[in-house]
Amino acid sequence: MDYEAIRYELDGPVLTLTLNRPDKLNAYTARMGAELAQAFVEADADDAVRVVILTGEGRGFCAGADLSAGADSFDTSAGGAGSTNFGQGGGGGQTRAGGDFIHAMFNCRKPIIAAFNGPAVGVGITLALPTDIKIASNRARFGFVFARRGLAPEAASAWFLPQLVGLTQALRWCLEGKMIEADEALKAGLVSEVVEPQDLLNRAREIALGIAENTAPVSIALTRQLLWRFASAPGPFDLLKVDGPFVQALGSTADVKEGVSAFLEKRPPAFPGKVSADMPPGYPWWTPGS
Repeated sequence: MDYEAIRYELDGPVLTLTLNRPDKLNAYTARMGAELAQAFVEADADDAVRVVILTGEGRGFCAGADLSAGADSFDTSAGGAGSTNFGQGGGGGQTRAGGDFIHAMFNCRKPIIAAFNGPAVGVGITLALPTDIKIASNRARFGFVFARRGLAPEAASAWFLPQLVGLTQALRWCLEGKMIEADEALKAGLVSEVVEPQDLLNRAREIALGIAENTAPVSIALTRQLLWRFASAPGPFDLLKVDGPFVQALGSTADVKEGVSAFLEKRPPAFPGKVSADMPPGYPWWTPGS
C-alpha cells in the first residue's frame, strides 16, 4: 500500500507512524484506518522493527472523524457521505467499528508507544487505546465526545478504556463527553507521563530504545499478549495453563542463555530470537483473528 494519510518511517529499531493530515488536524478517514491496519501488519512481520511510536503531524494528534460533510459525516447508508470516513470508501474498506486496525494493533507482537502531540478526540483517542505506553505533550487534550454527537463509543473503546482507567472514570468521561486536560489524563492513568511539546518525540524514542536495547523480542511479544488478554480475566487459573508452558519452553532457548549471561557478565544483551521464527509452541493460544 502507498501511504497517504500516515507516514511510515523506520529509524534503527524504532518505527514511527505519523498521522499525516495536518491541515485537517489529522482527522480520521477510512483511508487512514486502512493504512494504520496495513502498517501494523507490516511492523508485526518485520524483525527489524522492535518498537512502534504512533504520533500526529502538526498541532493535533487526531481531531476525530473528518466532518467535511457536515451533518451527514456519519451517514453510512447507501450513498451517504459517511462512507468516506467509515464505510467502504477511502481505499481500505475500514468500518466505523475500527475492526481492522484494532485487530492489527492488538495482535501486534511489537510494543506500541502513543505520543500525543495535541488534541485526541473521538476516534482520535479510541484508535490509540490499544497502545501499550502513552505519553503526552502538555498541549494534548482528550475527548470521549460520542454522546455529544449522538453516537456511542467505538473501536472497542468500551472495553479498552475501563481496562486503562477503571470503570468509574470511564463512565464519567464518556457520559459527560467533556474535553480532558493532559494533567487529568495523567492523574487517571490514561497517560503515564506529560512532557513539554519539544521533548515529546525525544522522550518517546528514549523509551523505545530502552526497550529495543535491553529486552528480547520474543519475550516482549509474549508479555504484551499475556497482559492484554488476561488483565480482565475473572481469575488466574486460565493464565496458569498458558504462562507455565511458555516459561518452560523459553528456558532452554538461546534468548534465555543470552539474557542470563549478559546479566552475569554485566554487558548489554544481544538476543538472537526473532518473532518471525521463534515464537514458542502454543502461540497464539487464542483463535487467530480474534
